Amino acid sequence: MIVRKTISLKAIYQFAGHHVLWLAAWMSIVTLLYHYTHWKWITIPWLPLSVIGTAVAFYVGFKNNQAYDRLWEGRKIWGAIVNSSRMLSTMIKHFPNPGNLTKEELDSVKRRIIYRHIAYLYTFREQLLAPTQWEHVSLQWRFGTFNQRRKTQLLAVAYAKELAEIESRRYISEQENEEYRNVANKATQMIDKQSGDLASLYQSGCINMMQHVKLQEVINDFYDHQGKAERIKRFPLPRQYGSFSFVFVAIFVFLLPFGIVAEFSKLGDSVIWLSIPFGVIIGWVYVVMEMIGDYSENPFEGLFNDVPLLSICRTIEIDLLQMLGDQDIPQAIQPKRNILM
Repeated sequence: MIVRKTISLKAIYQFAGHHVLWLAAWMSIVTLLYHYTHWKWITIPWLPLSVIGTAVAFYVGFKNNQAYDRLWEGRKIWGAIVNSSRMLSTMIKHFPNPGNLTKEELDSVKRRIIYRHIAYLYTFREQLLAPTQWEHVSLQWRFGTFNQRRKTQLLAVAYAKELAEIESRRYISEQENEEYRNVANKATQMIDKQSGDLASLYQSGCINMMQHVKLQEVINDFYDHQGKAERIKRFPLPRQYGSFSFVFVAIFVFLLPFGIVAEFSKLGDSVIWLSIPFGVIIGWVYVVMEMIGDYSENPFEGLFNDVPLLSICRTIEIDLLQMLGDQDIPQAIQPKRNILM
């Protein structure tokens, strides 16, 4: 998530500056061809080109709106996870009484449930960051390696210290961790373990039936939150919208210099060269509009536009550890390079 109020020129260049080069080359080729050959037949009247441009703008706007909905839904899901995590922790802290357990045994169970929940959050985060075949980091050739490098720079380099600290904090035992080694969905099995511990508390007389039901409802909420996030992760924005949006922008940009040249040629040969910078600006605007939607449709990809999962997990971790009264509290995640992950 970009946290700077205004995006710097450097960030804009890193995101889409390279498109200026090929746009300038294409506009220059058509302009030079027309200037030295005076082939009137290669020009296009501005009216049909403007109709195409308007249609493309509407289509790209629709796609970007749907992409933003996916991004915002992902943030709302993790906001709900924050709330449910706090509810679970405060219930676990205050509901149980010793029952058939000693105070030390009960405190151990409480700590185990809350610690496991923290481990669940980081585990679920890792699962969401696993690349799918339609995400940018999975693309072929230069495009894929470029975004893989971006992801590595953000996660493995910029936040290396924070990730190492998370790895060093063992919130579940090695024995329990071994139980998850061969399961398909580790996060799901960890929630199941939580239900098992709640059942044990009920059988030991530490919580009554009503408290057990309330706690289980909160646990079930995490299945709901997890399923919603997995739906966004595993079901892409329908490719007919994503792919044809790119195709329509490409068609418009391809035709653009033929229309721009025709308009500037009416002003004289000395002015025709202005078609290059104006064509580059118009084409770049359309390309960037397409890119904004394209990079917003996958909110759990590990790139700069993601929902800040690492920061949210750390916020919950701090809250839960302070509820337990622990003294070893990690620091909140701070933005790196104006990006919060």
